[in-house]
Amino acid sequence: MTWDDGAPLPPSAPPGIAGWARVLRRGVALAVLVFGGLALLLLVRLIERPIFGLRRPWTPRITQVVCRNAFRLMGMGHATEGDPMRGAGAVVANHASWLDIFALNARKRIYFVSKDEVRGWPGIGWLARATGTVFIARERRRAPEQVAVFRARLAAGHKLLFFPEGTSTDGRRVLPFKPTLFAAFFDDALRDTLRVQPVSVVYAAPPGADPRAYGWWGAMGFGPHLRDVLARARQGGVTVVYHPPVRVADFADRKALAAHCEAEVRRGLTARGITP
Repeated sequence: MTWDDGAPLPPSAPPGIAGWARVLRRGVALAVLVFGGLALLLLVRLIERPIFGLRRPWTPRITQVVCRNAFRLMGMGHATEGDPMRGAGAVVANHASWLDIFALNARKRIYFVSKDEVRGWPGIGWLARATGTVFIARERRRAPEQVAVFRARLAAGHKLLFFPEGTSTDGRRVLPFKPTLFAAFFDDALRDTLRVQPVSVVYAAPPGADPRAYGWWGAMGFGPHLRDVLARARQGGVTVVYHPPVRVADFADRKALAAHCEAEVRRGLTARGITP
């Protein structure tokens, strides 16, 4: 599913000489940071995997360093509010942009949960596999298999991050959370011990720019959007708001849990003057 509601962003003007200079300077530095960090991660993982298996005590630190410094290189602000929960569990957040990957990884170790098709995407699929992404299929018959994967990851101390909207938006709204994505949390093996933390990802556009400037949705191309972000002389920023975690066992069913998490994520945007 792809969200593509409302008016699209107006076409951006091509960067001038100064803009292209920023694209080149920031883009090269960002590429060195990301791919250099990935090369180091893969090298460390060769040692980490045989010793620790699913546990990853070292490589997530590399991911965090890369993501924190990515915002510095792009000239964007990055801030957090609230406390990430300790220990294993699930994290659910709104989804606005490819920038969410950096924003959510910068503060706390997490592992994204993604649809199985992403595994085969050129470039992105390889990056996702290298950083420990959990891939899930949408077929009901594979539900027991997916629960087993979640159990193994949680037992290894992982925090699994889900985007219950199922698609990215313009960052100015929160789409209804899909209760089906919460069904696995109510498995007998998980329900009594699993905690879930709602997280709001809130973008502030650069001064004078369209409030949706950092949103990436619909048929928007990644290349042009990345270029526009890197070309800006003045940047905005992103705030990641951690809401209190809740116990799955305290909710009657997946719909009740999904509704609570959606309301908390909406509250994070409303508190900053956004009407999601």
